[in-house]
Amino acid sequence: MTMRVAIVHYWLVQMRGGERVLEHLCDMYPDADIFTHVVNRAKLSPKLAARRIFTSWISRLPFATKHYQKYLPLMPAALEALDLSDYDLVISCEAGPAKGIITRPDAVHVTYCHSPMRYIWDQYHQYRRESGLAARLVMPLFAPGLRQWDMASAARSDMIMANSAYVAARVRKFWGREAAVVHPPVDTDLYQPSDRVEEEYLWAGQLIPYKLPDVAVAAFTASGRKLHVVGTGPMLPRLRAMAGPGIRFSERLPFDDLRRAYATCKALVFTSEEDFGMIPVEVMASGRPVIAYGRGGALESVVDGRTGLFYTDKGEQGLVRALDEFEAWLPTFRVQDAVARARDFAPARFRETVAHHVSEAMIGQRGHRPGQRMETHPLFLKERPDAGRAIAPQREPSIAAMP
Repeated sequence: MTMRVAIVHYWLVQMRGGERVLEHLCDMYPDADIFTHVVNRAKLSPKLAARRIFTSWISRLPFATKHYQKYLPLMPAALEALDLSDYDLVISCEAGPAKGIITRPDAVHVTYCHSPMRYIWDQYHQYRRESGLAARLVMPLFAPGLRQWDMASAARSDMIMANSAYVAARVRKFWGREAAVVHPPVDTDLYQPSDRVEEEYLWAGQLIPYKLPDVAVAAFTASGRKLHVVGTGPMLPRLRAMAGPGIRFSERLPFDDLRRAYATCKALVFTSEEDFGMIPVEVMASGRPVIAYGRGGALESVVDGRTGLFYTDKGEQGLVRALDEFEAWLPTFRVQDAVARARDFAPARFRETVAHHVSEAMIGQRGHRPGQRMETHPLFLKERPDAGRAIAPQREPSIAAMP
């Protein structure tokens, strides 16, 4: 009997870091079915769009693919209504509700956690402040129950992997579970250094408040330095209005143009406190340094004083001082140090580590002898003979433009 695998992803409406991780899980389990709340295949990469994808009943609600987050209080019930009783291995990818599915007692369920839901935990008050009146009134009514469900459903996973030590600490705090740290895969072979470097710095990402693009725009406007802001989001009109003459904006870039921006920027300015953050790794793979706010996942990728610099005052003046310090330090920067550090996050390591933890979870659930590796596990061998070994990184770009 062939082992059947299901991958549960929170929602599939765009290509961002979580969806790129999902692509690598699909490479590891080529016959796996995908379950999610809502899907917009037109926004997915060809690799994901071609997969068998099943949706919860959330997808049948009005305007679900656009306003899916408004249905958050209904998602626990929608997850539990999904029938995964035919699957032997279930991998849930958690950043929104995904891990709460119900499996067979003898099935193995592992969770890869990008983040416990920020909007009900550590960023609850920020999200509420920035929401409309209706959401501000409703959030206190559903959030306590959703927190209780989130904690309880964490017990349904046989093991949890977190994408950073930062996230693992939040898993411990909010769910009361220990998590193995498995950094996400970055297709470092897609990036390479350039012989030409500009005087222009780069900021890239969604233009939303917690990422602090306004701090970057204010600091570069005040100091008169050049900045290229790549990304789109609700803050764009305000950022354009406050930007000085040295700042330009690109809402979206074709992948080749994005790679060029990475490789030719003076440095990436990374103002946000992220769960991990793939963009700093991509920029280091392109041979450029990173100026990062010294909190969150950046502490696990950027090497202070070697592949970039950290700063601790997240305000405008703190960033201006960091830029001054960076320009004094820059002559000591070596391109090869950044490239070598980025390769620590190449896909082969991710796939080997995930396969190892899945193997351990199956051993624990099914009672096989300790230390038996996935490549010798009888159920896994029936899936594909070469599973569990390192797989070469994808050479094709997984994104066509910045999200």
